[in-house]
Order: sequence, then C-alpha cells, then structure tokens
Amino acid sequence: MSTEPVLEGPGATPDDVALIEKLATAYTRIRTQLARVIVGQDEVLEQLLIALFSNGHCILEGVPGLAKTLMISTLARCLSLSFSRVQFTPDLMPSDITGTEVIEEDKATGARSLRFVKGPVFAHVVLADEINRTPPKTQAALLEAMQERQVTAAGFPHRLPQPFYVLATQNPIEQEGTYPLPEAQLDRFMFKILVGYPSAEEEFRIAQMTSAPQEVAVERALTAREILELQELVRRVPCADPVIRYVLRLTRATRTEQEAVPQMVRDYVAWGVGPRASQFLVLAGKARAALQGRYYVSFDDIRAVAYPVLRHRVLTNFNAEADGVRSEQVVEHLLSTLPAEPGAHLDPALTRRVFATPSPRAPEGT
Repeated sequence: MSTEPVLEGPGATPDDVALIEKLATAYTRIRTQLARVIVGQDEVLEQLLIALFSNGHCILEGVPGLAKTLMISTLARCLSLSFSRVQFTPDLMPSDITGTEVIEEDKATGARSLRFVKGPVFAHVVLADEINRTPPKTQAALLEAMQERQVTAAGFPHRLPQPFYVLATQNPIEQEGTYPLPEAQLDRFMFKILVGYPSAEEEFRIAQMTSAPQEVAVERALTAREILELQELVRRVPCADPVIRYVLRLTRATRTEQEAVPQMVRDYVAWGVGPRASQFLVLAGKARAALQGRYYVSFDDIRAVAYPVLRHRVLTNFNAEADGVRSEQVVEHLLSTLPAEPGAHLDPALTRRVFATPSPRAPEGT
C-alpha cells in the first residue's frame, strides 16, 4: 500500500498541461540524442537536466576519462545553447574568465575609449574544468557570476546570457597543488554529482564506439527561449504541504543543535545543511516531476534528489573521518529512518539501500 498522500494544490491550466507534455517529450528526445554519444551515466544525465530546468548549477566529481566534458558539450549542442570551456590552472586570473576593458583609438579623431571584451563566462553553458586548481580569487569571480548572473567591469554591469548554466568539475584523486572550494561556495552549487565508472558492458560499447571512424550527429531538441519558458513552468508546479514538511524533516535532522536528531547525526556531523538545501530539494523535486510528465511533487521525487543536494552540504566531523563514514551514508540513514509522515512506515524499497548505523564511538580512555 502506497504511503503517498493525496496531493492537493492549484490545478494546472491547459497551457501548463501542454508545456508539461512538451517538457516530458523533450526530455525523452534529449535522452535519446545523448545516448547516441554517451554510453550509460543515466543517473548523471537525469541530474544534469533536473538542475538545468531548475535554473541551478552543478559540480561534477569523477576521475579523468569518464566523458564529463563530452557529456556537457553534447548537452549544450542538443539544447541549441552556446558552450564555453575554461581549463582552470593556478595562473588563471579573474579577467581570463569574466573579460577585461581594452583601450580603443579612433584613427580618424584620435579619441580613445574603453571597450569591454567579454570573457568565456558569456555563454549559456560554461564548463569550469578542474575548478579546484585555480586560486580562490579566480574561483570567486566565477561564483559571483553564478549568483548574480552578471559581470561588473569598471563599474558597469554586463548581463550574462540566459539561461546561464555552470558545470564545474573536480578530480578526487590529485589533491596536491589544489585549492578546495570553501563550504560556503560549494553551497551555491545546486547539485554535487558523482560520476562513476561504467559497467563492463558499457565500457565495451565505449571502446567499440570511440574506435570507429564515424561522427555522430546530435539533433537539437529545444531552444534557449523554450528552456527559459520551461524553467518558469517548473517553479509553478505545486508542492503539497506534507512533501514540504518531509523536506524540512530531512534538512533539520542534519543539524546537531536540534532536538531529537538521529544518534548517527550527533556522532558524525559537524555542521548541518542550511535553508538553501530545503529550497533546492523542493525545486529539484518539481523539476523531476515535470520531466516525468507530472504536475505534482511526490515523496519519491524528494528522495531521488536528496543525494546530489545534500552530499556536499552535510559536513562530517573527525569521528566520521576516523570511522570511514561519508556524508552519503548520513543521508541514506536519514532517508531510511525518517518516514514521509510522522508515524507512517517507510518502505525500505523506496530508498536506494539502507546503511547499517555505525555503532557510537567509545569514549576516549575506555
């Protein structure tokens, strides 16, 4: 028996229904086109599209060679969006990303004037490759553009193209000579997406496809104007009060100063998530529902987006590091123990997998 409540909210207008159908159809077309170039990574692609239609940004973490760059550039081609890639290096300056003022001289009059030359950030889709390899000053320049969606030069604001979608990558292996993003800056990314290794069959297909002398054409599924229209539609998708309360139970249960938080949180969490996590959970749930052709948010939508929204916001402590407990395990524990409704039973099948709660650390000296 389902534990989903009857969701009530404002009804969808005929125009909204048509847009929902259009988005669901476009989603299927986009996935079909991406599958012609990208093998596997279904969950990663779904999360990228959820963030795009939520008007959020993503940080992807994975070892080299997992097609992160190819995935992002192909997505931009499929959506008729301009694409720009910035390879972050230790000597990269903020102006190398945002642009700079140059002096121009009129040959006829000899008059000189300043002209702003736009940097690579002026694109619909910006790939910040290995963002943790550049100093904090340059990182902050990109993150300011992400938040304000504009660049200020010589006191004049320059609006970025819309939609504006930043996808940053990190290599989890090499950490020497890197500048890890501060937690406050990581919080500005809607999702942290983990890109894993392909399966044996997928890797066979990758080797087969990439060694063949053919280039795969990708058909365009949406325009920039249509994406902006669908982003506005996603925000209009109603989210029932019980679902929002469930979101708050998840986020507030990560804060150790709250009463009645799980023992695992008290043992292993240093800092819980802020209100931005609650906002992103609801918004991502709306986008996932719309991509699947539904005009309401279910508990399953929230559970599906909980990992990419929370994994980089739940900050574990030294005890967790000593015991090998990661933030994903804390999230999974919360999903498996907190019911959708107080007192209601949560079917374990609704979560990916249930981690056994690690035993509390023994007090020192015992």
